Amino acid sequence: QVHLVESGGGLVQPGGSLRLSCAASGSIANILDMGWYRQAPGKERELVANINNGGTPNYAGSVKGRFTISRDNAKKTVYLQMNSLKPEDTAVYYCNIRATLRIFAKYDDYWGQGTQVTVSS
Repeated sequence: QVHLVESGGGLVQPGGSLRLSCAASGSIANILDMGWYRQAPGKERELVANINNGGTPNYAGSVKGRFTISRDNAKKTVYLQMNSLKPEDTAVYYCNIRATLRIFAKYDDYWGQGTQVTVSS
C-alpha cells in the first residue's frame, strides 16, 4: 500500500509564492519519477513538472522559469516551489509517483488526493 500526503496549497495573490510538498509512505521498493499534475475546473489534468530518480527535471512550458521541482530520495518527498504565481495557475494540484513495491516487479502510478491552489487578488 502506498500513501501520498500533500501539503502547502492555499490562497495567494498574483505574483506570490507557494511551496507544495508530497511525502510518500508504504512498502515502496523504488521510485522512478515523482511529479505534480494539476486540474483546473472544466479542464483536463495536465503535467506541471516531474523529476526522475537521477534528479533531472521536466517542466510544462507554462511554468518554466517560475516553478522549481526537487526531491529528497531519503525522505521519499517531492517539492514544488511556485513563484510569480498567476491566476491561471489556479487548480487542484496532484502529486504523482511511479514506483514499485518489490524489486524486479512492475512499476505503477500512484496519486495523492490533491491540494487546492488559488491565485487571486
